[in-house]
Amino acid sequence: MNRWLFTLTVILLLSGCGQTEESGLTRPGHLNFVIIFCDDLGYGDVGAFGHPTIRTPQLDRMAAEGQKWTSFYVGASVCTPSRAALMTGRLPIRSGMCSDQRRVLFPDSAGGLPAGEITIAEALKDLGYSTGCVGKWHLGHLPEFLPTENGFDYYFGIPYSNDMDRVAESPKGRAAFLNPEIEFWDVPLLRNGDVIERPADQRTITRRYTEEAVEFIEANREQPFFLYLAHSMPHVPLFRSESFADTSLRGMFGDVIEEIDWSVGRVLQTLRDMQLDQNTLVVFTSDNGPWLLYDQQGGSAGLLRGGKGGTFEGGMREPTIFWWPGTVEPGVTASMATTMDILPTFLELAGSSSPSDRVLDGYSLAALLKGGGTNPRNEVVYYRGTEIYAVRKGPFKAHFITRSEYGGEEAVRRDPPLLYHLEHDPSEKFDIAEEHPEVIAEILAYVEAHKATVESVPDQLAIRIQ
Repeated sequence: MNRWLFTLTVILLLSGCGQTEESGLTRPGHLNFVIIFCDDLGYGDVGAFGHPTIRTPQLDRMAAEGQKWTSFYVGASVCTPSRAALMTGRLPIRSGMCSDQRRVLFPDSAGGLPAGEITIAEALKDLGYSTGCVGKWHLGHLPEFLPTENGFDYYFGIPYSNDMDRVAESPKGRAAFLNPEIEFWDVPLLRNGDVIERPADQRTITRRYTEEAVEFIEANREQPFFLYLAHSMPHVPLFRSESFADTSLRGMFGDVIEEIDWSVGRVLQTLRDMQLDQNTLVVFTSDNGPWLLYDQQGGSAGLLRGGKGGTFEGGMREPTIFWWPGTVEPGVTASMATTMDILPTFLELAGSSSPSDRVLDGYSLAALLKGGGTNPRNEVVYYRGTEIYAVRKGPFKAHFITRSEYGGEEAVRRDPPLLYHLEHDPSEKFDIAEEHPEVIAEILAYVEAHKATVESVPDQLAIRIQ
C-alpha cells in the first residue's frame, strides 16, 4: 500500500477522531500511538492507584481524562519475557523468550527476540508509521536483536537492566543499592547501534529519555508515529535528577516515581501543544510488579499479594491508563486485559488487521476503549518460565504451582489447586477450592486446550556468548 493510499484509508476510517483546526492549522487524520512503560512499578505506586504519599498529579490527571484499568496484566512477572509479550502480542513461550534456566537476558546472553516475530513497530512501520524506541529494551543487546532490527527507525536507551554490568570494585551485596553511584554499573547508553556513553549517567536518564521522546514527537508531528518510551526506573539501582532529589515524602523511591510522573506530564503536554492529543492514543503501564526483595528501595503492590518474579497478583497485575481525549471514554474499568492486547488494538485502530499466520494471545480493545462492545478476554495465563503456575478465568484464579518470587521456598505443586475469587478477594487470602470443584474443572479444561496450541521453540534466554 503506497503512502497516499494509506493516509486516505486511515482518514476515512477515523474521520472526526483526530482532526483539529486551530489558528488555521489542520492536523492530519492519522492516529498516533505512544506506550509509556515503567520497570518494576507496583500496582500501588502511583496516586491514582492508591499510594498515600507519592504525588503523581500528571498520572492522576491522565487517569481522570482517560480510562483506568484495574485488572490489566503482563505476559510474565520479570523483564525480558514481559517485554517480548508486549512487543509481539504473544506469550513468551511461543517465541522462546522465557526459560527455566535463566529468567531474563544478561550481558553474556547470545539470544534475543527471533527475527520471525512481528513486533508492534514492524506492523505499524508497514502501514507507513515512523517508529521510535526510547529507554530500556532488554530483548537482546547484540546488533541483530536491537530495536533498529525490530521495526524501530530510531533507538536511544539502555539495552538491558540498569543493575547489570556491575563492576567488581563496587560495594558487595546490597550496599551498592543503598548508596548507588553511577560508576558501580558499567551500563552502556546507545543511540541506534552506537555506544555514546559508558557508564550511562543514570542520575539524568529519566530526564534524557523524556527529552528524546519529546524531540521524536516534534520531529514526526506531520506523519503517523509510534513511540515506545520504556523507562529504566524504578528498577534498582534508583537514580533521579538533582531537581527531584529529596522532594518526596516516600524517600528516594518516591523521588523516582515523581520524576516519572513529571515525564508523563511533559509527553502529554507536548501532544497538547502540537495539537496531537485528540489523535494520539497513549498507554501507561509497567513490565511487572515491585521488586519486594529490595525493601524500601522497591515499590508496593498495594492490596495485591506478591511482587516481581511471582505469579500472585502483585507480580503481574499492573497500574494501567489509556488516554485519547475525545475518543476514549473516561472512567474506571475492571475488565480483564493484558499487554498482549495492545498490538491487535493498535492495528485495528490504524485500519489494519493482526497477523494471521501465527497464534496471537491478544485481543483488540478498540470497542471497549470507545465505550462499547463486550470484553473479548475471559482468561489470563500466568507463566513462570515455561510452566503454567496459575490461570484466571472470569473472576476465579487457580494456582497449580506456588513459589516465592526469588529464592526461599521451592515450588509447591497444588493438587487440588488453590482457588481465589479475585473480585471478592484481590489479595488472594481465602482459598475456596472446596466450594467450587466445577470451576477448577473448567480451568483445567482450558489449560489443556491452551497447551495444545503451544509448539516447542529454541530457548533464547539460555544461550550464552562463548
